[in-house]
Amino acid sequence: MRSLKPASLRLIVALLLGAASVLAFAPFGWFPLIWLALGGLFGLLGACVTPREGARVGGLFGFGLFIAGVSWVYVSLSVFGGMPVMVAGLATFLFCGLLAIFPAMVGALFVRFAPATWLARALLFSALWALAEWLRGWVLTGFPWLAIGYSQSPPSPLAGFAPVLGVYGVSLICALVAALAYEVFRRWLSVESCSVQGWRWLRWCPALPLLTIGLIFALGGLLRDVRWTEPQGEPLSVALLQGNIPQDLKWRPEKFSDSLRTYYRLALEHPAQLTVLPETALPAFFDQVPREYLDELQKLAVRKQGDLLFGIALGDTVNGSKDYANGAVSIGSSPQQQYSKSHLVPFGEFVPPGFAWFLAMANIPMSDFTPGAKVQATLAIAGQKVAVNICYEDVFGAEIIRALPEATMLVNLSNVAWFGDSLAPAQHLQIARMRALESGRMMLRATNTGMTAIVGVDGDVQAVLPPFTRDALVGEVRGYHGTTPFVRWGNWPAVCSALLLIALCARRRRVLT
Repeated sequence: MRSLKPASLRLIVALLLGAASVLAFAPFGWFPLIWLALGGLFGLLGACVTPREGARVGGLFGFGLFIAGVSWVYVSLSVFGGMPVMVAGLATFLFCGLLAIFPAMVGALFVRFAPATWLARALLFSALWALAEWLRGWVLTGFPWLAIGYSQSPPSPLAGFAPVLGVYGVSLICALVAALAYEVFRRWLSVESCSVQGWRWLRWCPALPLLTIGLIFALGGLLRDVRWTEPQGEPLSVALLQGNIPQDLKWRPEKFSDSLRTYYRLALEHPAQLTVLPETALPAFFDQVPREYLDELQKLAVRKQGDLLFGIALGDTVNGSKDYANGAVSIGSSPQQQYSKSHLVPFGEFVPPGFAWFLAMANIPMSDFTPGAKVQATLAIAGQKVAVNICYEDVFGAEIIRALPEATMLVNLSNVAWFGDSLAPAQHLQIARMRALESGRMMLRATNTGMTAIVGVDGDVQAVLPPFTRDALVGEVRGYHGTTPFVRWGNWPAVCSALLLIALCARRRRVLT
């Protein structure tokens, strides 16, 4: 039997490393694993001879990461969207292949421009990776899911960098730690084999990159102790309602009354100053919901001199307008206010030009929303300034901070029932934890099927409901005021740092040592 060539073996290892790196993210949370996986990729790229080979290695690592980590796309299209199995499988395969282009770019550019010194190589690799993730976060409306910085939510020592540099800055530092970890391993092997002797030992000493890693961890720990924001006002009682309405039943007209009764009962049994229902909790247009039902919900909110916020489609059905938005409406002691989702999900909430034929094969209700304004007023409810974001919107940290520093609290309304019992709900909660860290604000999440949670300003989950249960998460929260460096500057420090490092490290062509 003919043995595999080294180049072919590198491709197989890259694919396996990418798939294994999913274990670093929620729900598994083995965050050090990403350092090993990315460190392995760094080593594989160092053995590549041509940029084309580097692109293949990087691309297969990315494909393994995405095909294992966002396989829930298939669940959404096939199981709940009704798309034929083969078409849904092909669409998922192509989608993951498209996402893999960005790691492929990292591989090609690293092999083409990597300098001779170990530190410069590590810096170039980490800068390219962070820049590629940032590009993935806005090209073609963006898909920043599984940015490696998300894997470093608490208790990772790198979580302290989030309020300063945001998720892409954490990704840069995480990739740097991974590259340095590989250098420690490589140098340790060199010393153990006694191939390095005399004064040259210092050049190959594993202590140098190991010391650098230790300094990074120490700085991250110090930053974790910094309190960028302060509590404002008195504690607030909240009730986050999780109706657990099956996605395949939610939009059936005969089940409409059941949805209304479910959320009324949950609100009735769990009084709070702020009650939050999930995305499209009431499966109808706002002007189609019986006025007497809304009056009863308002009475429930007023019991605690508070407000109730619920997700619903906003549109003018009376005059036959074709424009409708995925929105949220507040009722209660404060004047009625509303928010319209601005960053829509391609194929799920709007149809990209030329792809109407694709959605015709699926059964996705409310799949052609109109986006709301990019900048909208915070909702003055329950004595707080609430920045509302709906489902997918909290993936975009630079958009969340548009409401800051005015907003005292973040509230996310989601419906991830589309993804079933997959990795998506836990991954989404981990993303929300990063938003809390970046903003220095508590994040409240009300979801249909999970994971409904209260996240503290330190990124820790204070309370969470089990998925696929019908219940209310009740707790006390605080509003916060103040500004983190990320709120002030957004992604630009991380992006500019990455560009500067690339410019400095790529000045000299790669010299083999």
